Amino acid sequence: MKKVFSLCLTVLIFSCGGANIIETNPQSIRKIERKAENKESESIFNNTATAKNYIEITEVKSSLEYLASDELEGRNTGSKGIEKAAVFIEGVFKNHGIKPYFKTYRDSFKIKKIDGYNVVGYIEGNDAKLKNEFVILGAHYDHIGYTKAVNGDAIANGANDDASGTVAVLEWAKHFSKFKNNKRSILFTLYAAEEMGLKGSEHLAKRLKIEGLNLYTMINFEMIGVPRAKKEIAAYITGYQKSNMASKLNDYVNEDFIGFLAQAKAYNLFERSDNYPFYKEFKVPAQAISTFDFTNFDYYHHVDDEADKMDFTHMTNFINKMIPAIEGMVNSPTREIKMNK
Repeated sequence: MKKVFSLCLTVLIFSCGGANIIETNPQSIRKIERKAENKESESIFNNTATAKNYIEITEVKSSLEYLASDELEGRNTGSKGIEKAAVFIEGVFKNHGIKPYFKTYRDSFKIKKIDGYNVVGYIEGNDAKLKNEFVILGAHYDHIGYTKAVNGDAIANGANDDASGTVAVLEWAKHFSKFKNNKRSILFTLYAAEEMGLKGSEHLAKRLKIEGLNLYTMINFEMIGVPRAKKEIAAYITGYQKSNMASKLNDYVNEDFIGFLAQAKAYNLFERSDNYPFYKEFKVPAQAISTFDFTNFDYYHHVDDEADKMDFTHMTNFINKMIPAIEGMVNSPTREIKMNK
């Protein structure tokens, strides 16, 4: 996520607490509500949620190890390393029959003299009407390049931040390309220049708005490489109370999977990740999901944010768990996810 974490990780977690951020936990209320919901609806979600695990841990591990390797030199925007990452992402799209949304996979922009590239893949929906509505899944594939050396290592590999989210988006692209079970169209978007202030996602959001994209929802995936404590809900969403997205995704999975994190609201993380430019431009539900919660990873913008610090079993389980949630979102007959008034 944008540089807020450099501040947050310099203080003890209990210093973020106190009366200002202690609130009623909304997902506990939703859990009670779900027990009283329509049984027929629950059975539909059960059928989806019990589908086999489509994503293999070997694929997740292989992709992340490459994106977070020293060869890519920390993937700083404008560097040779991020160019290699872009070529890798394009290769995944090409090899799995995922089309470019524009003339090429690249959405190009400039930051002063630096050339940046978002990489955008596209799978058209299979419903004659709903295919005109779009869902965007995104993550940033850049990182900060080099930083303060530790034991002679100065490469900030960015495994958790955000090669983990990038790999998740690529795996979902491969899944929907294989099964073609999406009624709405999906854009798989990987952003550069997040670390420079959300510049890549800002450029793409403005471009799509000008071109008249009919955006239903957008989800950004940020730092999902490490699990939360077992007593905690698996993941949290930023801007929890801005929409009903968390509750609807949980309905599609048929369990409480995505919830609320007080620190996310306290640090205004909703505006500090690549979902925010899409919210600003389209005023639709556009939020970020993460499993990093300020207690479970010590290497933000650090040379030790490396592949060997990732929990690949957790990552693979998270990616698989999100599949019925995404399927519910792209296949619902009406726009069930809505902004709260």
